[in-house]
Amino acid sequence: MPPRRTRPPQPLAPHGIPGHLVEFVEALRAQGISVGPSETVDAGRVMATLGLADRAVLREGLACAVLRRPDHRETYDALFDLYFPAALGARTVLDDESDGEAGLPPEDIEAMRQALLDMLTDWRNNNDGEEPTSLDERLAAMIAQIVEAYGRYNSSRGPSYSSYQALKAMNLDDLEGRLLAGLLAPYGEEPTPTQEQIAKALAAQRITQLRKMVESETKRRTAEQLGRDHVQMYGVPQLAENVEFLRASGEQLRQMRRVVGPLARQLATRLAARRRRSRAGEIDLRKTLRKSMSTGGVPIDVVLKKPHPARPELVVLCDVSGSVAGFSHFTLLLVHALRQQFSRVRVFAFIDTTDEVTELFGPDADLAVAVQRITREAAVYTRDGHSDYGHAFVSFLDKFPNVLSPRSSLLVLGDGRNNYRNPETDLLAHMVNASRHAHWLNPEPKHLWGSGDSAVPRYQDIITMHECRSAKQLASVIDALLPV
Repeated sequence: MPPRRTRPPQPLAPHGIPGHLVEFVEALRAQGISVGPSETVDAGRVMATLGLADRAVLREGLACAVLRRPDHRETYDALFDLYFPAALGARTVLDDESDGEAGLPPEDIEAMRQALLDMLTDWRNNNDGEEPTSLDERLAAMIAQIVEAYGRYNSSRGPSYSSYQALKAMNLDDLEGRLLAGLLAPYGEEPTPTQEQIAKALAAQRITQLRKMVESETKRRTAEQLGRDHVQMYGVPQLAENVEFLRASGEQLRQMRRVVGPLARQLATRLAARRRRSRAGEIDLRKTLRKSMSTGGVPIDVVLKKPHPARPELVVLCDVSGSVAGFSHFTLLLVHALRQQFSRVRVFAFIDTTDEVTELFGPDADLAVAVQRITREAAVYTRDGHSDYGHAFVSFLDKFPNVLSPRSSLLVLGDGRNNYRNPETDLLAHMVNASRHAHWLNPEPKHLWGSGDSAVPRYQDIITMHECRSAKQLASVIDALLPV
């Protein structure tokens, strides 16, 4: 069998520095970060002024030029590391001051872990609060050696690197325990709770930084072997507003909560502008003709009707079962922030039975706590705890028969997965006909509608259904549905 041909390393900037900067900007746009022509020109001026000698300074300078929102910084940093890497190829031992630590034999992983522990301790003991450059370089060289020795593997596309394998060899849990013991040693055998808490926080912070450095190093080496496009596809964190509700991790959900406030303010601003534009109203033909009598029947002065924009009542019916609870949570947060656009908002939650939870969403309520209280205090399930949209519609109309009216806008939140039970489409049709407007927001991708136990095709014939997979998509749909 002929030996596998490895891909030769590609030049970092084949189109020169200006072309490289344009490629970097295009990568930011591909991830959803809005960078216009003026920001690109500013970035070019930043590079011309700062130069390429100090990578940390260049990182901050370009961030000032191209970023508009602080929550985009994590994605920006990941792309910056790809397009402006800290090194090319394998790092080498830097100088004699490292005492040979970075040149330890690869098979001596215990010596490497001890060297890492010593470096982390020295990092903590620095009195100036700034990490010395020499220590940074020694730590980076040690991590590069571990990644090269334990993170390298052969993939179907050639040599690549795995942060999981490198982190497994480093055994960070044990390393954090030993670091914590070293932090607590100066306090004696019985440290105070405050001292213990501070030491745990410091140890966790240092290990987290170490983990990020390993992940950054593996991405750098992988990009050299497989190309930047491969790493951009799998290794660059998505913007919080683009993360899918049904696939979000706990940390991503926390980041998405911070996105809801700015999105709500943007929606409120756009709605206010639309209302100002619509304030002129239609031409009042009768009054215009009467006023034209003073000008010989020529309608010089046009009289407009006074608009009377209606603020409808909003009725929200949301599935709070485990599969879509996160989606319902963020939709309720967004609706709560826009409650002033409606004369009244009533919220009903269900799993297999519907109950009203409006009182949990008062003007001063903590929304995160309110959503958690729903499943504990509201009667949202009376059967087996699995989603049953049909029985939820039955209980809604039985307990709240007069909620919907010609002034009501009905908003249903859920994935429509009914566990093969009776969907009660006739009841949904009755609810839609009783409302002024009716819309269904679904967090599942459209290509999954109707698969498995999904009753979406049957519901879709009755009510307008919208795909809302991410916070950005949700805001766009809510914006289009808001009354003018």
